[in-house]
Amino acid sequence: MSKLFKYFLNLIPRPWLITISYWVRPILALYYSGNKYIDPIDGKGFRKFLPYGYENPREGVLSPSTLSLERHRLLWLYLQNETSFFKDNFKLLHFAPEQAFHKRFKKLKNIEYTTTDLNSPIADVKADICDLPFDDNSYDVILCNHVLEHIPNDTKAMEELYRVLKPGGWGIFQIPQDLKRDKTFEDDSITDKKERAKIFGQYDHVRIYGRDYFNKLRNVGFTVEEIDYTSVLSIDEVNKYRLAKGEITPLVKK
Repeated sequence: MSKLFKYFLNLIPRPWLITISYWVRPILALYYSGNKYIDPIDGKGFRKFLPYGYENPREGVLSPSTLSLERHRLLWLYLQNETSFFKDNFKLLHFAPEQAFHKRFKKLKNIEYTTTDLNSPIADVKADICDLPFDDNSYDVILCNHVLEHIPNDTKAMEELYRVLKPGGWGIFQIPQDLKRDKTFEDDSITDKKERAKIFGQYDHVRIYGRDYFNKLRNVGFTVEEIDYTSVLSIDEVNKYRLAKGEITPLVKK
């Protein structure tokens, strides 16, 4: 099963995968229904979660209903339990909108919701994160998750995120991160897709972030809180929701 998923993930362009997945989700949710695991985003139970990953697929991490991964479920729980995200009125800018969140956020009455991405078929505004078409100090909240590892000039992207965030605003900028690595690794000379996948974990990634990622954000001007939200959850909850124990959620503020 893992080899089959890996084959299709590498073969089909990402925009096509997004479109196809809308048709596949109801079938998967019905087939895998059960009560061993719970997707906290929609509250549905499953006997099994699916594998996911481009180079080295992780077993049991993809929700059959929302197609959420560990990071999405962790973020949902954090937003729901530790913030006023679902209550307060604010303007939200969401980069590369994930299917698990897109329609749910769009229905929220308390937010003015804008989505943006260069290639996503479900984004409202097609834009380069390094040259955003938004005014300074425009948004109360920014979600930019698993985007920066794709951007060659991530410092410029961070500066743009800082520019469009309102003073007093906050954001969450998740990235794939090797917490055992002190410094971020990148090598522009690696251009072959197969080699990139082998070294960076995915063919369209340009770096492996280390713990210095948080200081990169601080150097741009953000205040950064490194939150291990799994540490406040029980082992049973981490397993039930299929979370990655010890994953850090970067909460940024301006």
